[in-house]
Amino acid sequence: MAAKKQKTEEKRKITNEEKMKGSTEAQENSESEFKEAVSSPDEELFQLRSERDQALVKANEYLEGWQRERAEFFNYKKRMERELSQGGQNAFGNAIRRYLDIADDLARALKNSNRPLEGNGAIWAEGIDLIHRKLVSAFEADGVKMIDIEGKFFDPNLHEAISNEDSPDHESGQIIDVVQPGYILGERVIRPARVRVAR
Repeated sequence: MAAKKQKTEEKRKITNEEKMKGSTEAQENSESEFKEAVSSPDEELFQLRSERDQALVKANEYLEGWQRERAEFFNYKKRMERELSQGGQNAFGNAIRRYLDIADDLARALKNSNRPLEGNGAIWAEGIDLIHRKLVSAFEADGVKMIDIEGKFFDPNLHEAISNEDSPDHESGQIIDVVQPGYILGERVIRPARVRVAR
């Protein structure tokens, strides 16, 4: 029986040793897992920060690209509006140009030297004068204005010189007389004024 008791104690001792050995291994495994867990958040935090930085770089690239495209679109839109406006003004200017000759003819017909003062001719002259004034008012309502010449000097952007004459009453380059009036639409010259210029 003593031998049996001794065997049982040896088994228990071995089992206790194994348990302790297993417990030590478990503790070591637990410690290594803890160490991994401790180092893992730092590594994970570093990885998350680098991913965030990459995402911010891409987001900035996309934002800059979007802003550039938006600016290009607004420039395109303004350019198209300007071209449409300019195209409309060009078409309107071309249409008005045809009627300027009619206005000039009516003005010439109404000059005092040609105008009848009595009888039916005077009544007709008043009717033509009324038509001329309405035509000029329609031009002004649409933004077409006669180029002001009074006391001005020759400007090749606004005037077309048809003669260069000596004139004691005028300075050199000053406009002496208007042969055909000029007209502007906004800032654009529809037809330059034909003028006589002093030398």
